[in-house]
Amino acid sequence: MEKVMRTLSLGIAVFLMSVIAYGVTTARMNDLRNKETNPDYMSAEEVEKNLNCLALNVYREAGHEPFEGKVAIAQVTLNRVESGEFPKEICAVVYQKGKNPFTDKIVCQFSWYCDARHRNRPVNEEAYDESYRVAKMVFLEGFRLESIEKALYYHADYVNPNWRLKRITKIGNHIFYEG
Repeated sequence: MEKVMRTLSLGIAVFLMSVIAYGVTTARMNDLRNKETNPDYMSAEEVEKNLNCLALNVYREAGHEPFEGKVAIAQVTLNRVESGEFPKEICAVVYQKGKNPFTDKIVCQFSWYCDARHRNRPVNEEAYDESYRVAKMVFLEGFRLESIEKALYYHADYVNPNWRLKRITKIGNHIFYEG
């Protein structure tokens, strides 16, 4: 009889622990999926959409640059998302337009987007695949270059926008600045 009581007690304890574990796990999963309690939550579709926007930006800005140059472009894009000074989503940062206060001309944060000639040119599959892999490393795996952790701006080395920003470094054909 004592053995039966122990077995029954053990069975009840295991059942109760399973119910509690299920309840806690379900509540935590629902909490993680709730954008109000977890603003960083993204559905698989949102992750894929943002990854594609980032990869396209890396490709258009640095598709034929060395690996480090591609990483730097992806990182600046994410730095902007995280800065609070730009939109909070990658695609919104990539496609952001604004008015130049001096010329009243509409400009894009990334020049390729405003230039239909570049925006619509054919994609080199090999260069795009590498850009996609870099975007994945930076966006999903947290790969970063320490040297540009504060960079929010950059430009090609063949232009001189006369920015009064603190220059950080040059990587490939781009010069990076703090925001």
